[in-house]
Amino acid sequence: MVTKGYWVSLVVVLSLTAFSLGSEECQGMKNGETKPEASDGSTCGCAATSRQKIENPDSSTTKEEPEEAPNFKYTLEANRVPSIPNIHHMVKIPGGEFIMGTNEPVFEADGEHPARRVKVKEFYMDTYEVSNMAFELFVKATGYKTEAETFGDSFVLEGELSEAIRSTLTNAVAAAPWWVPVKGADWRHPEGPDSNISDRMDHPVVHVSWNDAVAYCKWMDKRLPTEAEWERACRAGKRERLFPWGNKLTPKDEFRANIWQGEFPNFDSGEDGYPGRCPITAFPTNDYGLKNIVGNVWEWTADWWGISHSPGLKVDPRGPKSGEDKVKKGGSYMCTKEYCYRYRCAARSQNTPDSSAGNLGFRCAASQLPDYIKE
Repeated sequence: MVTKGYWVSLVVVLSLTAFSLGSEECQGMKNGETKPEASDGSTCGCAATSRQKIENPDSSTTKEEPEEAPNFKYTLEANRVPSIPNIHHMVKIPGGEFIMGTNEPVFEADGEHPARRVKVKEFYMDTYEVSNMAFELFVKATGYKTEAETFGDSFVLEGELSEAIRSTLTNAVAAAPWWVPVKGADWRHPEGPDSNISDRMDHPVVHVSWNDAVAYCKWMDKRLPTEAEWERACRAGKRERLFPWGNKLTPKDEFRANIWQGEFPNFDSGEDGYPGRCPITAFPTNDYGLKNIVGNVWEWTADWWGISHSPGLKVDPRGPKSGEDKVKKGGSYMCTKEYCYRYRCAARSQNTPDSSAGNLGFRCAASQLPDYIKE
């Protein structure tokens, strides 16, 4: 059992590494839309990046349970990492009733509709997506091995690969050929074995499966948010709006999220300040204090996938009791209006719990604020 003093030490160490990483906002060059428009159904293929499509039958998915809490000493020398804000900070999300979903779905097959009354209890949500730094602390403490490492591969956007890695490719996702399974791609090597995260410790961890996310959250005395909690947090008190900040994508010609600009999937111009993933501290918060709740990377939720929703009031809904896929929310840096217009609060997608990709991460929630954060 970890002592109170232990958690106090953890927070002290993390606080010593905290300072601002620079500008909170990036200037954009495009105007946003004011209302949803008809979609031709185009997609970036994120839902196609399922582990079952590349599963190696000789690979074992048996995993050792991590310790209930950190089991090594947090010393300055042991944890000297790039300075970023307190990575475990959480904000209170007020309980109450809100409108979940939409009556103007862009992707009807995703079950975005109907708009429905949902009530949730007060809870807490991570301010930031889980970063490489935070996940590294977890791995160092527990020896945890992700499912991408166990299987030996993960999905990567083909355009992000080096020529050396491209020359080794043998297959791709038929429905989305820009997604390719890459041997040696994992959270430490996002673009394959010849890449690393040494200068991206403040970026969101990717190539983590739903099972990996659950293990991390459990270790931190947290959990994944339900889909209803996630959408409550995303909307931040706004009623039936497209985005966390309203209906216009770039209010005052400023980008509020990291999405794709340019010709997908060939070129991301980075007009929002970031071609590819961005630091967890980038862009303004929503009204509840959350960073990058849409765009940057998809975020796992606790719920099983289902597309049928009752229009009546639901209290703390938790999705179907079982299923094959888990719900992910928020879209990613690969989303555009033309492909995968899912950086909207009502949008949703899915993957199998053992799947991983270069645009898929998570953040944690908690019913009560963990003691080590209170201190």
